[in-house]
Amino acid sequence: MSNTVEPTAVSKAGQTAAGVSFETTLHVRDHCLCLAAQRAARALARRFDEALRPVGLTSGQFSLLMSLNRPEPPTMGSVAALLAMDRTTLTANLKPLERRGLVETRIDAADRRGRRLVLTAAGRKVLHAAVPIWQRTHADVDRLLAAADADPDTLRLGLRALT
Repeated sequence: MSNTVEPTAVSKAGQTAAGVSFETTLHVRDHCLCLAAQRAARALARRFDEALRPVGLTSGQFSLLMSLNRPEPPTMGSVAALLAMDRTTLTANLKPLERRGLVETRIDAADRRGRRLVLTAAGRKVLHAAVPIWQRTHADVDRLLAAADADPDTLRLGLRALT
């Protein structure tokens, strides 16, 4: 019995008899938009989470509170659609904000089966403190993109096209 490994033929799709080739792994790493978007999203979230820590918010909580900042309290469905999350995930994300008194869920007067999400006075106060932090952090991100010859507006437009 020999300890040598026979060379494995690699198909055009990067498949080998033993699985997926390492070259395919490198190709996916370097070309996959989904992976790049996930990595960028995590890095951006960490950056904004750190910046918003002094006001006690995460980047996701900031986005959720901002989505409630409307002339009329929005429905759960409209907020879930805006944030591209299902209602179960939205409900879970609302709980810590409700416990802090930043958000209230109320029965919809027009449709008693529905729920409206209300940004409380305390929620508006935290959001007011968070917006300047978001503005500074966002300007830093835009500068980093511009320094890499990436147009932030074109990037935003492309990301919106995917949603």
